[in-house]
Amino acid sequence: MTGSGSAAPSRALDNQDISHFVDTSDEWIASRTGIRQRRLAQPDQSLKTIAAAAARNALEMAGITPLDVDLIILATSTPDDLFGTASQIQAELGATKAVAFDLTAACSGFVFGMVTAAQFIHTGAYQTVLLIGADLLSRWVDWSDRRTCVLFGDGAGAIVMQANPDINHLLGFELRSDGTQNSCLTLAYQPQPRELTAETIVGQGNFQPIQMNGQEVYRFAVKKVPEVIEKALFRAELSVAQVDWLVLHQANQRILDAVADRLGIPAVKVISNMARYGNTSAASIPIALDEVVREGRIKPGDVIAASGFGAGLTWGATIFRWGK
Repeated sequence: MTGSGSAAPSRALDNQDISHFVDTSDEWIASRTGIRQRRLAQPDQSLKTIAAAAARNALEMAGITPLDVDLIILATSTPDDLFGTASQIQAELGATKAVAFDLTAACSGFVFGMVTAAQFIHTGAYQTVLLIGADLLSRWVDWSDRRTCVLFGDGAGAIVMQANPDINHLLGFELRSDGTQNSCLTLAYQPQPRELTAETIVGQGNFQPIQMNGQEVYRFAVKKVPEVIEKALFRAELSVAQVDWLVLHQANQRILDAVADRLGIPAVKVISNMARYGNTSAASIPIALDEVVREGRIKPGDVIAASGFGAGLTWGATIFRWGK
C-alpha cells in the first residue's frame, strides 16, 4: 500500500441547509447519524473527473506515473456510463498500459476491490494496481425524503497497491453477501412496458431513488461487521489488541461506536470523518484513510482493520499493513 489520495466536490451542504427543504434540523441529523455536512457534485461534474483527481493524488504519494499502472479497479455504484467508467478514468489519467474495469458492491466496494486487486498481484499477473472508490450518490437521492437525503454525499478515494516479493501486506480478509436482505437498501430499476409488436413487449424505464430500511441496516451492521472483522483477524493470525486503526464504512457514527465497543477497540483508534462528508458509499473508507495518512497519524507498518457494509446486502473486512 504505497500511496493514497482523495477528492471531493467543493460545494458543501450542511444540515441547516437541508432544513430549508425538508422537515428536519441540525440537532436531529447530527444526534442520529453524526453527520453535519456533505459534499455535492454540481451538474457539470462527473464521477470520472473526481475519481481521476483522487487517483492522481495517490499516484503522486506513491512516487509513480500513470504509465506505471497495470490495472485500474473502480469500485462504484454510480458510474457516468452504465457500460463502465473505469476506462474513461484510464484515458483521463493517460494510463495507457493499464487495463480497467468497474466493480460494483455498493458501500462494500472498496473492501471487495482491495481483495480483488490483491489476487491479481499474488498471481503475478499485475505488479501495480490503482484501486479507486468513488460515488456520486446525490444523483440518486430523493431530496424530499428526510430519512435518506440527510445521509449521502459525493467523493472519491484511491490507493496504490504494488507487488512486494518479500512480504504480503494484505494479512487477512473475509467477504460476505446475503441477497435475501436486498430489499433493505436498493437503488432499483423500474421498467415500464413498451410494445414493439403485438407479440413483443420490452421493459424500458429508469432507476428509482435510493430506498432504505434504516433500522434493519443498523441491526445488520452492528451484528455482522464485528463478526467479519474477527474472522479476518483470525485469518491474519492477529488479535484485536494488535490492530492500530479501525477504518469502517462511514455510514453512521452510532454504527462505528457500536462496532468498536463490541470488538473492544478504544475510540482513539477509530477513524471517523463522516461529520464532514456523510455517507460516500465506496469512497468513504479510502477518503477517511487518506486523510489520516496525510495527517501523519497512520505510520508505515501500522495494522489497519477496514470493513465495508451495505447494499446487496454485502459486507467484508480486510486486515492490512500500511506502507511498502
